[in-house]
Amino acid sequence: MNTIPNRQVMCETLLELAKKDQSITVLASDSRGSAAMAPFAKAYPQQFVEIGIAEQNIVGVAAGMAHSGKKPFVTSPACFLSMRSIEQIKVDVAYSGTNVKLVGISGGVSYGALGMSHHSVQDIAVARAIPGLAVILPADRHETKRMTEALVKHQGGVYVRIGRNAVEDVYESDDYEYEIGKAITLREGSDITVIAAGETVRVALDTAQNLKEAGVSCRVINMHTIKPLDVEAIRKAARETGHIITVEEHSIHGGLGAAVAEVVVQQQPIPMRIIGIPDEPAIAGKTAEVFKHYGIHADHLCQVALEMLGK
Repeated sequence: MNTIPNRQVMCETLLELAKKDQSITVLASDSRGSAAMAPFAKAYPQQFVEIGIAEQNIVGVAAGMAHSGKKPFVTSPACFLSMRSIEQIKVDVAYSGTNVKLVGISGGVSYGALGMSHHSVQDIAVARAIPGLAVILPADRHETKRMTEALVKHQGGVYVRIGRNAVEDVYESDDYEYEIGKAITLREGSDITVIAAGETVRVALDTAQNLKEAGVSCRVINMHTIKPLDVEAIRKAARETGHIITVEEHSIHGGLGAAVAEVVVQQQPIPMRIIGIPDEPAIAGKTAEVFKHYGIHADHLCQVALEMLGK
């Protein structure tokens, strides 16, 4: 069982890359501990900036550093970064075309018992509506490493959401092809497709395995980049499997499900279901408890799939 959180992997990857690239800079809003960036701050104090609890300022400072040739990574709790700083993200990063990577840590419901004030289940909806801002959710530690390597090379603003705790591996290693904006088909199938992002990718894989035992062939797509969206992967899945379920650690409004539905309804209309957090304040609790409460688990997705298929 994996015990290494994605945030730790991001730090380790940036530590390695910063050996050769002094333009890589990490900024924290009194969050070096929760972002697991303390080792980076210790190793490269000249490439680390502590802003304090000032999420709006951290985005502006990062944008200024980007204009000066730096490659800033802002690490701040997703609930605050995506809401309190949204005007700065819209203007200083996206509209101004600055090369800032905004890393929302402890995203989704991973703050657990702290409840709605610390849940970030509207962040994808907000971020993907801003022109010029990419949106990415890594599925596990291996994808986090490949994503971080790609982010250093990528030019432009990006919002990344990373959870707080270690998650079960989706990939066996980081030896696979990763490209921002290109979905990955983790499992082929012909009857139905489950599309997921971030920590729900594991749920999708478990669902496919359970459906196999029920005689259903289920395709699984890891839509790690929600913007720019891999439209062709969605169209292909719709054509070839005829049914789509999306599952996400986010509101059912405006997130992955909505992004996929926008493609499906306009280009390849088929039956589709969106599984996520309903239009209510998400309950407090451990991630697994919240997931179970809202049906973000394999048993529920299998039931939905079988109902869609008339079985």
